[in-house]
Amino acid sequence: MSDSPARHLNLAGASNFRDLGGYTARDGRAVRWRQIFRSNHLGHLTEADIEVLRGLGVRRAFDFRGTEERAAAICGVEEIAVHSLPVEPTVVAALRARLATGVPLSTTDALEVMRDSYRNYVRQNTPAFRALFTHLVGDHAPLVIHCTAGKDRTGFACALILHALDVPDDLISEDYLLTNRFYRRDPSASSNDLPEEVKQVLASVEASFLAAAFEAIGADYGTLENYFSEGLRLGAAERAELKARYLES
Repeated sequence: MSDSPARHLNLAGASNFRDLGGYTARDGRAVRWRQIFRSNHLGHLTEADIEVLRGLGVRRAFDFRGTEERAAAICGVEEIAVHSLPVEPTVVAALRARLATGVPLSTTDALEVMRDSYRNYVRQNTPAFRALFTHLVGDHAPLVIHCTAGKDRTGFACALILHALDVPDDLISEDYLLTNRFYRRDPSASSNDLPEEVKQVLASVEASFLAAAFEAIGADYGTLENYFSEGLRLGAAERAELKARYLES
């Protein structure tokens, strides 16, 4: 609809700041606008950007960055309480380890390492995503979910949220892939020693990345519903609470 709020907010210091609202769930209700935002990190916001966030009423940030990432770019908005849910990055280290063997890196290597990192969100980092859902069920204020680029750890988290709200798969994929339109690669990124074609893979998303995480869910939990209940501890009551809070009535 033309009178819907803007999904992407064009901030000077955060290129991938987007609203998760507006997607229509299977029961016909839409995800509420201006409640859940997703973004790359908030460490480079300008004063004008901060005023935009104040206007949105954002009060909490859920930060999936690892220890060194957080220290390198701290959120400077005093009204925003930051909840650290660390998922340590592994991709660049894994690629450097391959490079150290003397074999040139290819885009195939990069794609493989990216997919493996998504599998590990399920196999090694489910407690961090469980903690996010605990907050989502209990929170009321507009909030933002982010990591460094706002595309992988954040992308998986937001896909889970939309699944929990019963948004169809095609819309979840559409939201996930919007990163390729809006994310601007940080020129000071830690991957600058890697080949350019590899860096391009790391700065984008593709459907096979997210699919790898959901394949791991299927392999380890049987179904997504089992992952919600057993992995994320999101039972029927919590799902109903999420829908009451984040779907239009």
